[in-house]
Amino acid sequence: MSSTGLQGRSVVVTGAGSGIGRATALRFAQEGAKVLVADLNKENTEQVVTAIETAGGIARAVVGDLSDQQVVDQVVATAVDAFGGLDVLVNNAGIMDRMSALADTDDAEWHRVIQVNLTAPFLLTRAALPHMLAAGRGAIVFTASESSLRGSAAGAAYTAAKHGVAGLTKSLAVMYRNEGIRTNAIAPGATATAIQVDARAEAHGPGALRPYLGLAGNVATAEEQAAAILFLASDAASNINGAILPVDNGWSAV
Repeated sequence: MSSTGLQGRSVVVTGAGSGIGRATALRFAQEGAKVLVADLNKENTEQVVTAIETAGGIARAVVGDLSDQQVVDQVVATAVDAFGGLDVLVNNAGIMDRMSALADTDDAEWHRVIQVNLTAPFLLTRAALPHMLAAGRGAIVFTASESSLRGSAAGAAYTAAKHGVAGLTKSLAVMYRNEGIRTNAIAPGATATAIQVDARAEAHGPGALRPYLGLAGNVATAEEQAAAILFLASDAASNINGAILPVDNGWSAV
């Protein structure tokens, strides 16, 4: 049996078609968990499910935009129906902004980044909580960011959204600490993933951030971030609640 206590647990991982989410879904499956793979990209999602099933694991897929309440409801219902409950929620899905300074951030950039990075995990957590409360246990892990710890790692929209994720993590930890639910987050530094940054070189934001981004140091692998997520969701972290764990090779200490 897995030493992490995740054997047989029902797990939802968002943004699980690539990058940190894919590595996380595969790690949970390796530990014997049943994994709901949620992502916007149908092909990537199906590939992850196939990889888990080929290795002898159990997985289901839901494809869609998690800022859509109907998709959120489908994710939770599928996990509960297929796996008999919902034990772990990993709110990982996210997008970058354009590294825009506030004066250069248009409405479309602001709304989309806030919608995907903050509103979507709010909606999914709200939908998952009743099932965790009924069971008297649950673990929620958010992917925050170095940008949730400082103002020098991304543009205005992404920084605001990830600070919101950190606040949501702490609020949940306080509100549900006596109901058996733990909520934590990782704060990744530079990580090798497929996430795109469509920064405009001539804009104020990228130029202002460049000296600070140079302090990031070594680039982590998606698997290193996944290992931290798995730890926070596991029984090994049973008394860790409300933590924002930097996984950044000391960038946050600089």
